[in-house]
Amino acid sequence: MSIQARARSRCSWLPELDTLSGPIYKSVADALAASIADGTLEPGAPLPPQRLLADALGVTVGTVTRAYREAERRGLVEARVGSGTRVRQVGSQTPDFHHLSKADGDSIDLSLSIPIPSTTRAQQLSQTLTKLSSRPDLIAQSLSYQPEQGSPAQRMQLAQWLTAQELPMSGEELILTTGGQHADFLALQTLIRPGEAVASDALTYPGMIAAARQLGLKHLPVPMDREGMRPDALEKLCQRQRIRLIYLMPEHNNPTAIQMSEARRRAIVELARRYDLLILEDGVQYVSPALRGTPFYRLAPERSLYIFSVSKILAGGLRFGALRAPTALIPQLSAGLRAECWSTPGLMGAAVCEWLTSPDAQELIDWQWRELEARHRLLEQHLAGYDFLAHPCGFQAWLHLPDPWRASDFITQAASRGVTLVSPEPFCVGSQPAPQAVRICLTPPPHREQLGTGLQRLSELLAEGPRPSAPLV
Repeated sequence: MSIQARARSRCSWLPELDTLSGPIYKSVADALAASIADGTLEPGAPLPPQRLLADALGVTVGTVTRAYREAERRGLVEARVGSGTRVRQVGSQTPDFHHLSKADGDSIDLSLSIPIPSTTRAQQLSQTLTKLSSRPDLIAQSLSYQPEQGSPAQRMQLAQWLTAQELPMSGEELILTTGGQHADFLALQTLIRPGEAVASDALTYPGMIAAARQLGLKHLPVPMDREGMRPDALEKLCQRQRIRLIYLMPEHNNPTAIQMSEARRRAIVELARRYDLLILEDGVQYVSPALRGTPFYRLAPERSLYIFSVSKILAGGLRFGALRAPTALIPQLSAGLRAECWSTPGLMGAAVCEWLTSPDAQELIDWQWRELEARHRLLEQHLAGYDFLAHPCGFQAWLHLPDPWRASDFITQAASRGVTLVSPEPFCVGSQPAPQAVRICLTPPPHREQLGTGLQRLSELLAEGPRPSAPLV
């Protein structure tokens, strides 16, 4: 038996290169991607040692080494000294994502998408609670059990405020929730059965990923481009799978900051009607009316749900939001909420609605908008010349790392310089490979000077390039 034949018999995985074109190393990487996508190679599966695969294919070890490096750059595999190269375990892992910062005390935290810290928030809430204390009738109403859908008065207040923000809706369309995440979970738990399929952008909000996993749903990724979810890819998926719901962030995708065009929204609506899909639109990230597109609930009101929360404009700790839903789905969603918690807390709703509809809240929103503008200017100053996306109203930017950077190395080396970032893995749906990109949040530092220092350190790191890593074995 020849060396090549003996090597082929020992390989746990072997690509058929005669069906592929282009450089051999890229063909091997492409074949790896295909085997991972179709399930031939499962997460954690070991790849053949480089010399063994080189002998089996009749190529040099350097060619296989280059192929494995290309696959690692794409986020398909991971190499560790002493344990070889394995398929990256993305789909089988719980995302390493937390809503609380894991930054060290001295580190500049650029990892979380949160409102800009301000003592004004606490002062305004204190003033709101003082006003409530002089309204014994309102307090008495809040202490009673609330309707499943939420207090009619609070729903009307919230609907009027949203309508003033050019998001017209009525109180009858709203179900009050304990934040945006609760609205997301409630919609999935009530409308989708375990084992059914939902779809979203391939890179999406980790809370959606966690909710779908917790509920035992099949969560499928849809490829994206610079306008968001690709209609052609969604249609191909619908032709192969029975999809019940698609989750979208059309104004400001988290993490990529992509905003969906009007034409793209209408194409998605056409597909949703053709394949009878529900649309769950996340509108938690506040976008000013002048920069906002048409929400899906205006384009397809009969099948669209809209999530609102005060987490990004007032404070995340309030845990107050709402779910706008078609009239036909309100009874089912109300029953689902009743089974979970009877109703949302009336006192919290009273405080939030009093604050949100006051002039103070608008002043706070306007201040945060001006501060965001200044922080985006810092971003453009320090990362000029690099490939990043950022929405003017967004709390973060999405930086595509230049070669030969890998996201894991960039995050590690940024941490060594006192800057905390989050890895791209928590945003990846299913077996979607993690891109060589990082999310940079502009809002956690209390002061612009701290943000500027953090961005300057990242700029210096990008200019220097990665430190040499250990060779693959």
